[in-house]
Amino acid sequence: MSLLLASQAASFLAAAVVVTVSPGPDNLMVLSMGASKGRRYGVAFGMGAGLGCLSHTILASCGVSAVVASSPLAFGVLRLIGGAYLVWLGISALRSKGSMLEPSVGGGIKTGIRGLFMKGLLANAINPKVILFFLAFLPQFVDASRGGLVWQIAQLGILFTLQASLLFGCLGWFAGHIGKWLQRSAAAGRWLDRIAGAVFVLIGVRLLVS
Repeated sequence: MSLLLASQAASFLAAAVVVTVSPGPDNLMVLSMGASKGRRYGVAFGMGAGLGCLSHTILASCGVSAVVASSPLAFGVLRLIGGAYLVWLGISALRSKGSMLEPSVGGGIKTGIRGLFMKGLLANAINPKVILFFLAFLPQFVDASRGGLVWQIAQLGILFTLQASLLFGCLGWFAGHIGKWLQRSAAAGRWLDRIAGAVFVLIGVRLLVS
């Protein structure tokens, strides 16, 4: 098992960063969550969303993603589950009173942060469109002449996951910094929750009907 070439890793990382920072559903979810809940929650959700790519790396390396993508039934079921989950998160936000996903009184702040991390991870892990993206994107940077295709795909996926976690975490922190300033007003906090909820619902519905 050989490591990626430096030039191979550099070209892939450059492309991965461009893809990650480009406007898309993941960015919108991280931005809305950070602005609504604050820096720590935004970072937790963002890093969870980034690490969710690790599941797609494993699936792509094992060939499971190809099976799912080639099966209309399997892909459709996964799409419905992913879309329904995002819609549920959005409705929870829309029904909140400025405290969406906040930790319970007896749970402590760590529980809330851990919960948001897991929600971000799950939202990415069950998104079938990310499966298709990994199947289309990773192989473009595989050097077939060097052999070890599965190992190369695994390394590329891990590299993508690390940079996505870092960038999404930074995006969550940035959004949380702005949200903290806006949340000095209780009304602003409620509206941030409404905006976050609308974003999640729209992304979920788009996934359901696509």
